[in-house]
Amino acid sequence: MRTLFHLWLCPFARKVRIVLAEKKLPFELELEKVWERRDAFLALNPAGEVPVLIEANSDDADAPPRVLADSDAICEYLEEEVPDPALLGGDAAARAEIRRLAAWFDQKFQREVTVNLVDEKINKRFLGLGAPSSSAIRAGHANIAIHLSYIEYLIDRRNWLAGQDFSLADVAAAAQISCVDYVGDVPWEEFPEAKTWYARVKSRPSLRPILADHIPGIPPPKHYANPDF
Repeated sequence: MRTLFHLWLCPFARKVRIVLAEKKLPFELELEKVWERRDAFLALNPAGEVPVLIEANSDDADAPPRVLADSDAICEYLEEEVPDPALLGGDAAARAEIRRLAAWFDQKFQREVTVNLVDEKINKRFLGLGAPSSSAIRAGHANIAIHLSYIEYLIDRRNWLAGQDFSLADVAAAAQISCVDYVGDVPWEEFPEAKTWYARVKSRPSLRPILADHIPGIPPPKHYANPDF
């Protein structure tokens, strides 16, 4: 059995959860409050960050389990171990485009939107870092419009973000956007094509467990888990 250490509204843990579910790989979730800096968890990942995936060594039952950290490393590993369904499919150029867009959302969207909205509104509370920064929240609201416009540009030309098929690019984007949507900061009505794309993603079975997540004392908006908004 696999165990995935995760945290509420961590887009990188959600990314791995979606990939595991798309590949129909069973796993158990273990909530890790990374700010507690547990020695046992730091022994698994000295970076002290989630996601961390632990799985039995299928080649040797007596060997210690594999410990994998970092969402990119985990997703690439899962893609190689379980290639069907392919989330990094196609020829070299197609795979490069998938990786480019996955990095766009993992890095650029995370830095410009998720940090400014989710971290300010939710994570600061758990870390005891004080009140949210109004300037950061304003920046997040301005930046998300740019990213949603880019999603609409891509979807106007493709079936999914990176091409004809659902891919790791859609996974990375949905993982980030689902976190921001939890705090109610996605202006869906201004971006109907992006909303239609996200409704298609929300309808996939791999998203249902994620959309059922609730942070104690902080409920999501009513539309959050509804595929039809």
